[in-house]
Amino acid sequence: MSDLSANEDAAESGGGSAATPSPWLAIKKIATRLQDWFGIQSTAVKMLVVAVAILIPVTGSYSFVLWQRQAAVAEQVKAMAGASGSDAMWTLNESLPVVFGTGSVLGFLESRPVDRITVIYKPLMWNISERILLIESQGKQYAYYPSDMETKIFADKAVSAPWGAKLVFIPRGELTASSADMLEKLDERFAGARPQSEKDGWKAGVSGVLSAALTLGLLGFLAFHLKGQFKSLRFIEPNQVHGSIDDLVGMDDIKSEVRQIKDQYERRAAYAEYGINKPFNVMFSGPAGTGKTKLASYLAKELNLPILFHSAANLETGYVAGGSNTLARISTMAKRRKRCIVFLDEAQDLFMKRGGHRKFDDDTQNMLLAILDGVRTKADAEIIWIVASNFNHESMPMDEAMLRRFQMKVDFRLPNKEERRAIIGHYLDQRADKVAHEMDLRHFVEITEGRSPADLETIVNQAGISAVQAGEMIDADTLMQAAERVLVGNVNANTTKERERDRRIIAIHEWGHFLVDFDLERKRAGGDWEKLQSEMKTIKISLKANPRNNALGFVFHKQGSNLLKTKADIEHDVRVLLGGMANEELFFGEEGTTNGAHNDITRVTKLLHHAVAEMGMYRKTRLNFGALNDNGSRTVDEETRSIMELQSERLYGETKALLARQKPLTEHLAGKLMDAGEMSLKEALFEIRSFEAACFSFDSRVGLNGTANAPAPDAAA
Repeated sequence: MSDLSANEDAAESGGGSAATPSPWLAIKKIATRLQDWFGIQSTAVKMLVVAVAILIPVTGSYSFVLWQRQAAVAEQVKAMAGASGSDAMWTLNESLPVVFGTGSVLGFLESRPVDRITVIYKPLMWNISERILLIESQGKQYAYYPSDMETKIFADKAVSAPWGAKLVFIPRGELTASSADMLEKLDERFAGARPQSEKDGWKAGVSGVLSAALTLGLLGFLAFHLKGQFKSLRFIEPNQVHGSIDDLVGMDDIKSEVRQIKDQYERRAAYAEYGINKPFNVMFSGPAGTGKTKLASYLAKELNLPILFHSAANLETGYVAGGSNTLARISTMAKRRKRCIVFLDEAQDLFMKRGGHRKFDDDTQNMLLAILDGVRTKADAEIIWIVASNFNHESMPMDEAMLRRFQMKVDFRLPNKEERRAIIGHYLDQRADKVAHEMDLRHFVEITEGRSPADLETIVNQAGISAVQAGEMIDADTLMQAAERVLVGNVNANTTKERERDRRIIAIHEWGHFLVDFDLERKRAGGDWEKLQSEMKTIKISLKANPRNNALGFVFHKQGSNLLKTKADIEHDVRVLLGGMANEELFFGEEGTTNGAHNDITRVTKLLHHAVAEMGMYRKTRLNFGALNDNGSRTVDEETRSIMELQSERLYGETKALLARQKPLTEHLAGKLMDAGEMSLKEALFEIRSFEAACFSFDSRVGLNGTANAPAPDAAA
């Protein structure tokens, strides 16, 4: 993956600067994200969000108006309280009977003598609105429940009317128990005549709560969707990309291809004059870990374009048309940006031939075909689509229509020997103060043949972890241990530690593989043991269990440097694979062979099928019958099966005959391996030379060499 900043704020301020990012930039960034999210939503979701956004100010305004109205009523009551004077009594006259007044309050006050006017009020929320008037007149108390309009007129008149000085205000909460019972009866009488201000009280509260709930709900909805949406669909700004294209060590041919894309994008007008005006659809192909994602991010930084990373493997959501909908959303976001890069990684499935069993797979591919089509608007023409896969059209058949959409194809490869040395040196230089001086990397570079830059970085990082735990510097031994940990996996010596039978079978099996390979490499080296040690692919032979492939022992070896395999190379690979089972049969009989050779037999079958069915070897005609199986199934015809079985028996017999001659040596090496648990190539060659020297010395003494003066083979120093 690309080296992206984990702290966006730091990236906004220039990547490492301590300056605080501008609030305006932060607001602009949030607004951009909201626009991206809104643009990719369905019509129903858009309408829902717009409706909620409109309801929030509407309900809030309605609550504000009602609260303003209630505040006005409260002011009116305060005005009435101000007119009560200093003789206000905060008690209710319980000695007089209470009757319901008739007519209007003001009409009663104008037509009858008044001794006292008692206003019993109760706060509604934080405003005073509910009130009952008890007017004492001629030995009775007349109860009134004035409306809002009556209350306003009553308050205005109280300022100048002669009865204004007879007003008394009593909070309902301070009434005695008997007075409170009387008020409850009055409430029942006036239940249908509540003033509008009281009715509006609950409306204002509900409206306010609704407005707040809608606001919080909308914010929560947006936060939830933005968090999920931008976790997978999010543009990375160019200033958030750490490093540059120059940080990639080696791969100069691939970097030149990327620079050509940059030049063509920046000088579109000049290229258009030569008729080169197709959309910028780029296909990256090659093994995993070769830097496809890094180069895409560095290209975005070079062009100062935002880039969206998305895994094509995550396009399918489990719903019908989920992949095509996701692609449509990505396209909508890209069109809104106008100038940007969209990077789809792990797109192997999108390049497969259409017409599979699942229709929605074809729907996703058809949507991508439509997006990558050559017919685009002027705005769409500035969008660079980069689709990456871990194979190319030479190694696996691809959909022809999809291939035609890409005018630029960049094929990534694994680094060669010099590039591996430079890459390893680059990663070690980043921690130079913790690396041993004058370290010889030649052997380490050799064993990492066929490994990607990502693998090399992982190995160096693992070496750093091991060095920290051991409190040491990173040296050649640390790198070798890290390489074994990364390439082979964790090993466990306790699985077979107390099982001598299994340990012996595993030792015999692994030496069978080794000795078949050793026999050929020894002939090629012509007796030069130093050359033999450098040319052999074996690094270590171990009796430790490897959980990664469920093996009770393993041979750690480097990949071969030959890119092209001859018929002899394939036959040698088959013999090496068959060596384990052949050795088991030599030592334990046919009935003593184990299922430990299951993986070996599987690989032998695939190799022979490739040689016979696909390469036409061992046939009179060179035909690839495997190419006829377009659906990917490997059906083996009778002739191919017969040839494969014949060659397998022949090669197995040759392997068994070769190992039969090496049986005493195998017995010696198996004992040494069981004692040590594991042996390096150097230690194995030392034991072989020592064993041969001892055998020659014994044969010379008993006269089995044919001459007593024959030179003895050199034993290892």
